[in-house]
Amino acid sequence: MLIGSANHSIDAKGRYIVPAKFRADLGDRFVVTQGVGGCLFAFSLEQWDMVSRRLAELPASDRNTLNFKRRFFSRAFELELDSQSRAVLPPLLRELAHIDKDVVSVGMVSRIEIWSKDRWDAVEQDQELPEDEGTSILAGLVL
Repeated sequence: MLIGSANHSIDAKGRYIVPAKFRADLGDRFVVTQGVGGCLFAFSLEQWDMVSRRLAELPASDRNTLNFKRRFFSRAFELELDSQSRAVLPPLLRELAHIDKDVVSVGMVSRIEIWSKDRWDAVEQDQELPEDEGTSILAGLVL
């Protein structure tokens, strides 16, 4: 299960070190694509297969859906870890996510979100829920 977060950096060659806590679930080969909200999504091959099949089933007759699928799949790259648990994030994806050095990897159960540290800090400031609203969401799931 992909949970928790890790702060780290990528090197000048764009090599992303997959945090140790995520390696077993993500695997040595995985898919990275543009995510939602300014981050990248990283999927294990198994999870990628499930997500891509579900997206493929969406109707191509809807223009917005078709455009989303085009962006999502055309910006997807299969990556493989080297012997030091690094993979090169393609320049296109680094540019789209504004990643240049410091990154935060966030486990989202079925995927990892890869954020530039600056964008993640902004998201964290913006995601504060009032205590009673957060409790209400959790209670609806657990109770």
